Amino acid sequence: MSTAPARAAVLGSPIAHSLSPVLHRAAYAELGLDDWSYDRFEVDEAGLAGFLDGLGPGWAGLSLTMPLKRAVIPLLDEVSATAAAVEAVNTVVFTGSGRRRGDNTDIPGMIAALRERDVAQVPEAAVLGAGATASSALAALARVCTGTVTAYVRSPERAAEMRVWGERLGVAVRTAPWERAAEGLAAPLVVATTPAGATDALADAVPGAPGTLFDVLYEPWPTKLAAAWSGAGGRVVGGLDLLVHQAVLQVEQMTGRAPAPLAAMRKAGEAALRGS
Repeated sequence: MSTAPARAAVLGSPIAHSLSPVLHRAAYAELGLDDWSYDRFEVDEAGLAGFLDGLGPGWAGLSLTMPLKRAVIPLLDEVSATAAAVEAVNTVVFTGSGRRRGDNTDIPGMIAALRERDVAQVPEAAVLGAGATASSALAALARVCTGTVTAYVRSPERAAEMRVWGERLGVAVRTAPWERAAEGLAAPLVVATTPAGATDALADAVPGAPGTLFDVLYEPWPTKLAAAWSGAGGRVVGGLDLLVHQAVLQVEQMTGRAPAPLAAMRKAGEAALRGS
């Protein structure tokens, strides 16, 4: 894509908390794209089609957060195989011909974040939770885990959903009730996809020699589970790692410039979370 002056933004509801503007603007500064801008807009599902139709020329792309990742799919001209596999688009790129192309950078972002911490393959894994992020986690584990993934969930309905996702993504998924989640902490890779506070009670159950914890939260950070895990000598991958790696891929797609400046983007994200 051309690097002529262009606009990009993140959409969602709520959106005020998003770190995406910080990360993308840091990338633009490092890449010398001084005429590029990146904003945030409060947009819900009902307003998404109108927002897209109202965009004029000069737009390079959009980042999407909840609740728009699935709602946008019918409004696109193309959807990548990665995004179609999990029915979730977090990236829209506007092509030179004006077409809207959707992709999902969360999945390769997860894989890249794990590989950065030397986690390329594991024999089994555990997923805590079965919400919107869990399907992307399973898609990433399809390329990382060679054996069974155990999902710890709160209801039979969520258990059934995770098994369906497993079949669709080619992952051997077994499910267990949330009450047994402490057992999953013994897995060589544990992916926590739950909201803030949901895993706090598991902090006292961290094993003596833990493997790798991938906690998708970045605020508050560290979570109680992540702090306990690190304290026991385990490897921790955090939500900021995921956010930066998926944003790197978005910047590359929207600007056509690669590699995107990972270190500068992470530094900006860390500074924002510190409130500086």
